[in-house]
Amino acid sequence: MKRFFILLVLLLLTPSVLMGSVAASTCIDCHSTVTPEIVEDFKSGAMGDNVDCSACHGTTHSSITTVDKAKMPTHETCGACHATQDAQYMDGKHSLAWTAMSAMPTTADQPKELIEGQKGCGGCHKIGAKDETGWDDYHYGITGCDSCHTRHSFSEAEARRPEACMTCHQGFDHAQWEMYSTSKHGSIYLTEGDDWDWGAPISNAKASYTAPTCQMCHMNNGDHDVITSWGFLGVRVEEPNEEWADDRVTVLKSYGVLDADGNPTARFDLIGPAKLARTTIAEWNAPREEMIAVCGDCHSEKFARISLEEGDQMLREADRIYAESVEIVAALHRDGILPEPDYIDELPSYPYPDVLRFYDQSHTIEEDLWVMWMKYRMRCFQSAFHANADQEQWYGWGPLKETAVAIKSEDRSLRAEAELAEAVVAEGMTGTAETKANTAESPGFGAVFSFTSILALFVLLRRKE
Repeated sequence: MKRFFILLVLLLLTPSVLMGSVAASTCIDCHSTVTPEIVEDFKSGAMGDNVDCSACHGTTHSSITTVDKAKMPTHETCGACHATQDAQYMDGKHSLAWTAMSAMPTTADQPKELIEGQKGCGGCHKIGAKDETGWDDYHYGITGCDSCHTRHSFSEAEARRPEACMTCHQGFDHAQWEMYSTSKHGSIYLTEGDDWDWGAPISNAKASYTAPTCQMCHMNNGDHDVITSWGFLGVRVEEPNEEWADDRVTVLKSYGVLDADGNPTARFDLIGPAKLARTTIAEWNAPREEMIAVCGDCHSEKFARISLEEGDQMLREADRIYAESVEIVAALHRDGILPEPDYIDELPSYPYPDVLRFYDQSHTIEEDLWVMWMKYRMRCFQSAFHANADQEQWYGWGPLKETAVAIKSEDRSLRAEAELAEAVVAEGMTGTAETKANTAESPGFGAVFSFTSILALFVLLRRKE
């Protein structure tokens, strides 16, 4: 009788667990045949022991005929159990990734497969908070959390390893993996990391880690509020350095954040809330001081400050060269050397080019400029912060300078062609009828005139490219 009473109490105290097990077994019985690897993946994680599938996917899908009714989880689904982590995530930049991508001026012009279908930019920016992809044909990848905690095991140990960041922070536009993995910090991880305790929380990482990881520096103590001082655009709107401030105005014009006269545009109101840049020194300084404290676990505060300030200075040096190149391209438009692009109504800072259009530019010199910004300027300061001298020198600073030379050379060529075209029009095409008649009698005039006309046509056509 006593055993029966104890069993009854347990049943009353734990109905949700038992009901969850029954419901989960119903899902698993079917999916063990339909998607067996997903089931194995789910069972391998901590959630596989006590979480019902319906807690994330709802109960409206119960057979093959109701597949379309299965609920796709959002970050709020995860937040029901992981409220602290969800709140931190929403305070950080990762939660704004989808919004930031969508705010870029040519995102809507890209194939849906790249964006909503997540085969391009959307594949990484899906980490951002959202309720839908915006495309009825593709409703996966909404959660965000599983960008790091891969479904369906949702492993904490996996998310603590640097490779969890690698899938997005690598390559042309975000080469942090290359910077970290080939730095001294990264080489220690690659040679010793297999012996570290990945099951331990990041707050206890120092007990076994012998070098920092992405998560130790950017998610100190497991804080999901990921933020950096400089942000994606590498600017702080409030700039105390006067010389830098002048170049920074040009940089902001190339983002379409300031118009040609230096006044804020509609984009100005977006960069702060989207955390693409820091609008005040106080906002910039807060994550910097947090990073100084993190570095202080292994280094002296003096060493940490000097190292990070060197990264700031490299950005300042890069901005000097980048701003000069921006002004060169703007002058080509201002002087009519480059024709107005077809999308001029979409340019908030014309005659300044808009590098946030990325590769959707109107001329090769503008293509050079956006690559200079997106690829080389980024590496100039990010490599310094990741303590990678080779990436800094030969993948950032060197190509940045090389591109600046190419832009100046192209500027000279375009201006020389324009002068030649004007000279041909003025001198070779507008002579008086009498002069034409007299010169027409000269031997070889027809060939010379034809050559001049062809040359003028070539120059004019090239200017329109």
